[in-house]
Amino acid sequence: MGLASIVCLLTGILIGCLLTVLFFRQKQRSLEDIRQQARREMENAFATLSFNALQKSSEEFLKLAKTTLTVQTEAGEAQLDTKKKLIDARLETMGKSLEGLLKETIKLKTGLTSSQTETSKLRETTADLRNVLSSSQARGQWGEKMVEDILHLVGLVEHINFTKQKQVESGEKPDFTFLLPNQKKVNLDAKFPLAHYERFVSADDAAIQEREKKQFLSDVKGHIKDVADRDYINPSENTVDYVLVFIPNESIYAFIHQSDPAILEFALQKRIILCSPITLYAVVSLIHQAVSNFAMEERAGEIMKLLSDFQKQWDLFKDVLETMGKRIESAQKEYEKLTTTRTRQLEKPLNKISEIRSHQESDQPLLTATESSDG
Repeated sequence: MGLASIVCLLTGILIGCLLTVLFFRQKQRSLEDIRQQARREMENAFATLSFNALQKSSEEFLKLAKTTLTVQTEAGEAQLDTKKKLIDARLETMGKSLEGLLKETIKLKTGLTSSQTETSKLRETTADLRNVLSSSQARGQWGEKMVEDILHLVGLVEHINFTKQKQVESGEKPDFTFLLPNQKKVNLDAKFPLAHYERFVSADDAAIQEREKKQFLSDVKGHIKDVADRDYINPSENTVDYVLVFIPNESIYAFIHQSDPAILEFALQKRIILCSPITLYAVVSLIHQAVSNFAMEERAGEIMKLLSDFQKQWDLFKDVLETMGKRIESAQKEYEKLTTTRTRQLEKPLNKISEIRSHQESDQPLLTATESSDG
């Protein structure tokens, strides 16, 4: 076989293969189209069947859902109403709690404001007290002002129960002089050395505190001696045998007593009585009561004298009244005689005169008729 025959054979085989491939592809394409069409038809049929089934199922589902929804809605509304009531109750309770909390907050705020105000006042008072303690003149004025407040609180009146800064025979001027019964007097000194006490309080070092404490107690003894030498006790002026020295603070008085109790004994030996504000209040109250009792006793004597005079005048009045009563009784008897016996005796002649006049009037017509017949 020649080359040409082989080439033709191969060409024929190749063409046959190509035609076979084309045929199979065409057939495969036709089968694919048929398959696609069948799929579409199946899909349409399935869709139709699904739609119908879904429509029926939807209606039943809607009915079931509506029924279920109605039941669930009613149950939900009931639960919602219950929860609403519970929430309202809790809100009401919470509202009351918030209202109470608001009131407590307002009270707390008011209390804090008041506390701040009082703290500010206390701070100012502390500063003023520090300024007072730092000046001897201011200390004296402060002590005098406290004594005046105590005297006014008890009810004492200046120039009646006490005098201020009145000079005595020695030339000294006690801060206060109390007027007692029977022309007696008692003097009071209101100045007190407090400089070293202020330094003691403000010091932070223990050694400085101890030094200032000793110096303060020494100043107290020195002031007691100074007051004792001022001739505030003078029998010629009717003063009592003791002088009052005012300590313008209870804590200072207690500090002196605790630090050196012998100072009080030392003062009594000098015939000086140390008085704190409370002690002075008690002493002044006792003085006021004594003056009141003495005045009451004097008035009681005057009242008894007046009662005696009244008794005498009352006895005279009763005597005169008794005499007048007797005279009135006698006049009453005389009056009764006039209105009874005398009146009857006077009425008898009058009655007879009236009878005679009546007889005359009755006889007059008869005399007239007799005269007419005679004529």
